[in-house]
Amino acid sequence: MGIGKTAINATTITMRTGWKIWLLLIPLGITCGVHGQQNIQFTQYVFNSMSVNPAYAGYKEELFAQLGLRSQWVDLDGAPQTGLLSFDGLLDLYGRRRHGAGVQIIADELGPQLATSAYLNYAFRIQLNREDTERLSFGLGAGVTQYSLDGTKIVVLEDGDAVLPPGKVSSFVPDIRFGIYYHNAKWYAGISVMDLLAATGADNLFRWDQTTIDHIRRRTHLYIIGGLLFDLDENTVLRPSLLYKDDLSGPPSLDLNAMFIFNDRLWLGGGIRTGVSAFRRDYKRFTGDRLNGLNSVSVVTQVFATERLRIGYSYDYMLSRLSGLQNGSHEITLGLTLGRPLDRVRCYF
Repeated sequence: MGIGKTAINATTITMRTGWKIWLLLIPLGITCGVHGQQNIQFTQYVFNSMSVNPAYAGYKEELFAQLGLRSQWVDLDGAPQTGLLSFDGLLDLYGRRRHGAGVQIIADELGPQLATSAYLNYAFRIQLNREDTERLSFGLGAGVTQYSLDGTKIVVLEDGDAVLPPGKVSSFVPDIRFGIYYHNAKWYAGISVMDLLAATGADNLFRWDQTTIDHIRRRTHLYIIGGLLFDLDENTVLRPSLLYKDDLSGPPSLDLNAMFIFNDRLWLGGGIRTGVSAFRRDYKRFTGDRLNGLNSVSVVTQVFATERLRIGYSYDYMLSRLSGLQNGSHEITLGLTLGRPLDRVRCYF
């Protein structure tokens, strides 16, 4: 997301945090059209894929709650801070387990901009074999995001600039998403489309009469996920996975991850995130003459403290142009299984 057509003169403004506002405007896309990956990025999607595919809701066949906190680009003032709270489970837990549902609440703060989202997800789950180890799910999600821009967090060095609001302005943007998710005991795959309403071309205005802030621009996003399980020995499992992200305009992004699972209790691994070329698009207006290569590397771990409580941590080290301006990104998650779990095969996806 981003705020379009503000025509702000970046040389006359600084943030109260002390760094030049153009460091904020570049990722926000304020002085130009919004490009590149816009949706919030979580490294620990590998533990809960509902954030990238609504058809995942109910996959664990238990009532599962997750809290996530992400601090991106540590030591860079005004850098993104993100919180996530989600619940998902089955609507017919003791029936045929065909209906999954989930709720997600996400808050993402970037300097003076705050985005708060709430989503409801539903998944229709089709049993494909008698043993019930194989299912195909179709998911639909609907929600709304409130975007806010707080002008009090911006200091204008030259008085009388009417471009910036004197207080907070906000706008609500609806969203619909759709996904398909397949899994069996050894592998999974899914595809989803987010921000389906972005294709309508409607502008969602910030209602403030004395500013040139024009509208929030959203782009439709495509996500493809997949992963495998390899039994290395009776106590160790290897789980490689991938996530392909594409806003159908700018350069796509590819996450490649591998997790070792020890005794079904300790997950330890890492991954890389890189830009990729697709569909013979011309990316020069986004990246110059060539795509940036490797964007970041990550270390990811998850520990089952008890049968019901899991704790996850990840660290991303940036390899892009921002690498010398910050000290990486930290992400922590807490997952809790509620209610009486079913006596089922452990869920690795």
